[in-house]
Amino acid sequence: MLELNAGQIKSMNLSELSQLCDKARQEIISTVFKNGGHLSSNLGTVELTVALHYVFDFPRDKIVFDVGHQCYTHKLLSGRADKFSTIRKKGGLSGFPKREESEYDCYNTGHAGTSVSAALGIAKARDVKGEDFNVIALIGDGSFNNGLIYEAFNSLRLLNTRILVILNDNGMSISPTVGSMHEYLEILSNDSAHNAKRQRHATIFERFGFKYDGVYDGNNLVGMIEKLTEIKEALKTQSVILHVMTQKGKGYEFCEENPEATHGISISSSDNYSKEYSEVLGATLSGLAEKDERIVAVTAAMTSSLGLGGFFEKYPGRSVDVGICEEHATILCASMAAAGLKPYYAVYSTFLQRSYDEIVIDICSQNLPVTLCIDRAGISGSDGETHQGVFDISFLSSVPNLAIAVPKDVKEFEAMVKFSAGYNAPLAIRYPREGVRVFRQQSEIVLGKWEILKKGDGKCAVIACGERAVSLALAASQILEEKNIAVKVINARFVKPLDKAMLDSLSENRIVTIEDNMLAGGLGSLIDCYYSDKDKRIKNFAYGDEFIAHGGVGELMDGLGLNCGAIAEYIENEIG
Repeated sequence: MLELNAGQIKSMNLSELSQLCDKARQEIISTVFKNGGHLSSNLGTVELTVALHYVFDFPRDKIVFDVGHQCYTHKLLSGRADKFSTIRKKGGLSGFPKREESEYDCYNTGHAGTSVSAALGIAKARDVKGEDFNVIALIGDGSFNNGLIYEAFNSLRLLNTRILVILNDNGMSISPTVGSMHEYLEILSNDSAHNAKRQRHATIFERFGFKYDGVYDGNNLVGMIEKLTEIKEALKTQSVILHVMTQKGKGYEFCEENPEATHGISISSSDNYSKEYSEVLGATLSGLAEKDERIVAVTAAMTSSLGLGGFFEKYPGRSVDVGICEEHATILCASMAAAGLKPYYAVYSTFLQRSYDEIVIDICSQNLPVTLCIDRAGISGSDGETHQGVFDISFLSSVPNLAIAVPKDVKEFEAMVKFSAGYNAPLAIRYPREGVRVFRQQSEIVLGKWEILKKGDGKCAVIACGERAVSLALAASQILEEKNIAVKVINARFVKPLDKAMLDSLSENRIVTIEDNMLAGGLGSLIDCYYSDKDKRIKNFAYGDEFIAHGGVGELMDGLGLNCGAIAEYIENEIG
């Protein structure tokens, strides 16, 4: 284990600092392969982070990590090395910056593009309070595509404050960085033979109020210490953009050669999962596209992780990766649909939140046939609060014109994607990462129609949506069967529209709902509202009004009351 007291780095010589980089890199590699986490991004910023801690005075000075994928070395250098083995484990260190965890973390991050705005806000607060410290935003070139960055840049002169923006340019976000800004950064990154061209292009940053200084080798420890020392002095009078180049996966050959594949290392939440839903999406969509030339696929910098690598190779003219620009992707889909195409927007649940206004206004108010393929829905696990996909049913359920489908397994998901090809209105399909089970019963997909998976004795009906919830419902029913209690189990594969005909036909007085989502606005609350004037006794199993920290999927669900034992016990106490 790396042993270092916070602040001890200041007394080290260059040889010791170099050894510290090696130790930090090895600690990150060994821990990530045990716990999962973001590997290649952290390996690429070891020298840069060590240099920052050597030159600046943390926690008095403040640093905001954009997204936070690259904060592991910072955690090791800020008094948390002895707890680093717990990272991403329940009750352990977070994989992202956390104010609640350490005074060295001044702002919580987890999504792209927020760092410059946050740094400006902290700097403005410093100025208003008459304090004196430096504020740094460390941002990757992938996040540099995000529109929030330019909104922040546009307010620098208005706020009349000073910050340092370090642009960590490694040519990658999760997928390779794309777009005109990436091409612009490549111009700036050319060698000294293009110096005149570089200086001409760099004036765009000066127009915002920054002094541009670049491009430097971010993996050169000595060079970074010298440059940061120089910039620390310059920050007394002006804001600076420091442009550095780093190698994603630096120091580990496999990561260097496979930066996209090793961006995140996953520890599976299941020992026997059959298939990822993303794989089914890619294969099904490719098959549909052979027959329907209107079909286009859109992602926001996550092509491979969303299962669309094959589609992009087969149909490059009908494939769009917009970079980390979720709002733009949503409007792009809406406008393509308005012009006669059939867009599929694949996106993680947690990132879809950024597109809410565009979903409401651009897609749904125009009733356009865009299909939202919402991956990593429900508890996602070890990435914690910023990545738990437990809000999508809630924030989508109130939007007119939008249907919400939740498959019980990968087979039903495939059928839903095929159904969507002929559906001429907005549709959201939400699903977890892993498909663990395939159920024997499969029935035709009809809009707003549920299926009964198990008949009961007329006393209690369990209504569940999604693979995890349906699995819990069936497991609970099995426990109850051993006690001679038979409950009806219903697969609510459409949360919207509800199957009102089935709800009206239920003779059971006691209703139990289960979902991998927040209760407020979710399936349970929709059924509560529907039965508000009926004589039904309802119990909802869902997540309460709190953010869900990091941990394993199963242990988090269990700790939040979503487990078959608790469900069976409630039903037995009610009707047993």
